[in-house]
Amino acid sequence: MNVSEDSFDYSYVTTHPSAHNTVRNMFNKVTYLVLVLFLGNTVGYSQNCAPLTLDSISNPGIYTTASYLESSGMRNGPDYAGATVYYPTNATPPFASIVIVPGFVSAQSTIQTWGPFLASHGIVTVTIGTNSLFDDPIARKDALLDAIVSISRENTRTSSPLNGDLDTTKMAVAGWSMGGGGAQLAAVADTTIKAVVALCPWLSTATTNAAALTHPVPVLIFSGELDGVAPPALHADVHYGFTPRTTNKLLFEVDNAGHNVANNPIGGQGFVGKIALSWLKQYLVGDSCYCPLVLNAPSTSSKYLTNVSCPVTATSLNKVEKASSLSFQLHPNPSKGKIQLEVENLGAQTTYEIISLNGVKISQDRIQDRITTININNFPSGMYLLNLMTPKSSERIRFIVL
Repeated sequence: MNVSEDSFDYSYVTTHPSAHNTVRNMFNKVTYLVLVLFLGNTVGYSQNCAPLTLDSISNPGIYTTASYLESSGMRNGPDYAGATVYYPTNATPPFASIVIVPGFVSAQSTIQTWGPFLASHGIVTVTIGTNSLFDDPIARKDALLDAIVSISRENTRTSSPLNGDLDTTKMAVAGWSMGGGGAQLAAVADTTIKAVVALCPWLSTATTNAAALTHPVPVLIFSGELDGVAPPALHADVHYGFTPRTTNKLLFEVDNAGHNVANNPIGGQGFVGKIALSWLKQYLVGDSCYCPLVLNAPSTSSKYLTNVSCPVTATSLNKVEKASSLSFQLHPNPSKGKIQLEVENLGAQTTYEIISLNGVKISQDRIQDRITTININNFPSGMYLLNLMTPKSSERIRFIVL
């Protein structure tokens, strides 16, 4: 299937996995700012993302999960009916969150498999019901925004399992069918939302226009090639086209699939979940290591459009990120249990800190010996940043915990 510039607003098109990919150089300034802020003042720092690939994304992820219902004490929002919260039990907070609403005449259960999947990858996930099964996309927009209020308040509710563990500045929305249309409308109403995931979205063709979908929130749109309820040509494709060029966006049409293909992360032979997680890690969590994973069309796509461009990343695990007089080594890398930090030019006020990829300080201490053993036995598997500092200089290096 050929897609022309006249019919879509896009800069990268893949109509079949074997087709040629074209990428325009549109760098998203907001994402770049997030990356720069995370890197701090370190000149010449280049993020190390090896060995992350789509194949390395598992279902479930590396974290164990738990859940609780609204009835356990969570705020009862007036614009939705019932909520289930899924969260990681052994990951390091603060956590980003996403709220997901179902489609027309559909219960909360139709989209709940997203809960344990995303939570197992470190993202708190709230699935909600609607006040009426017949709620339109506007009502579902209101439900999503109201549920954001509820999950935000969990950060200060004393008896909540998530008390003090949420980053309330990192909230995303998602929905299926009319819920997907509602998620797009929620981003228009509240531009502080960090990301949108629209699962085979539906909006009235009579009222959908560019003005209705003008927002700056990065949006991922899934569709099924054979969807008879929300045909891509009338819904997903139109949503993508009307979303502004200046907004990061991606359309993934799943080959030979119907309206339910994105209700579960296993859709499209698992690529629905992998691409959704990569999108949320990049734009919700702020981990640009996942950005390159969304650039290549999965084998199960019949159409793949995006305007996303990614920063260059490093591949060497042990590269010292900034030249200075410290000259240190970290080994073994990757490791588990413990690592050794060896500093050649040790000063009286040399310290280190370890930071997670979402910017949370895990540990810190003063270095008193040339070789320091650091216990990482309780660190969840993943990538971390070690920052070695003196009053006059600092160096950073990435390491992996197995």
